[in-house]
Formats: sequence, C-alpha cells, structure tokens
Amino acid sequence: MEWKEVVEDPTLRDLPFKIETNEWGQIVMTPASGKHGRYQGRIGVWFERLGAGNGVLNECPIQTSKGVRVADIAWASGPFIKKHDTALFFPESPEIVVEVLSASNNDAEMEEKRWLYFEAGAEEFWLCDKYGDMRFFNPQGELGRSELFGEFPSHIDIEVG
Repeated sequence: MEWKEVVEDPTLRDLPFKIETNEWGQIVMTPASGKHGRYQGRIGVWFERLGAGNGVLNECPIQTSKGVRVADIAWASGPFIKKHDTALFFPESPEIVVEVLSASNNDAEMEEKRWLYFEAGAEEFWLCDKYGDMRFFNPQGELGRSELFGEFPSHIDIEVG
C-alpha cells in the first residue's frame, strides 16, 4: 500500500494506533498510550523553551528504505520545512528524529529505526524511555547530550503536580 492510500483511507483515520508501512507496503500499527503522548508533548514543550518550536513535527512521516516510518517527534530547520512544506510524507529525514518507547517496542525495532532515519539523512536520533530518560545518538554512536540542542534535558518529567 502506498502512503497516499494510507492517509486517504477513511477507515484508518480514527484508529487509536500509530500507523506506518513496512518495506512490503504492509500497514504496521502500534498502540499508543496517554503516557506516551504526554512524553511527546513535553518534548515539544522543551523545543519551544529552546526557541525551536516552529520546527517541531509531531507524528512525522519519513520515507525510509523499508517503508514510511512515523517518528513520534522530529525537529526540522526552516530550510528543510520550506523544501518539503507540502509533502504528504518527507522523502528525507528532518535533522532530529525522536522516538518515545512504547510497551510494544523492543530494542531491535528501535535500533533498526535509528539506522533507517540516519540512512534517510537524520543528523541525530533521540530515544525517550518509559521513565523519561533521554538518549542521544549521531551516526557515529551515542552522545552524552545533543550536539544540536546541548541544553535539552537528559530527563523528561511528566509528573502531574
């Protein structure tokens, strides 16, 4: 199935799942949770605090060599957004791609996504675990902190006060 068909299919619009495609054009669905969404929201807020909010892309569809993967959050520069402003999916990766681990994810899946995003042009891949701890990677390996947003925290707090 082509991504355009997925996006335009009315039977898929209101499903409580993140929808992606694999290398064979099959639909892959991952259930989402409220906690997962809260982490996504807080990560977006941190980009806002760092003055980069205009580049935040929630549920960002990226064409990879193994189908369209949908990053939980991504950040793109102004030139990237201008270049791809009307795209149904991004034919290349934004500069930063962030995945928030779900209960249904495993390490092998995240490792594959990381390399697919780098192959598609990402400069950094960030991973938020189920406790809010952040890990940052570039194509050479794990970083102590982001090279593009060095002030981004290593832990995301979603506690309700």
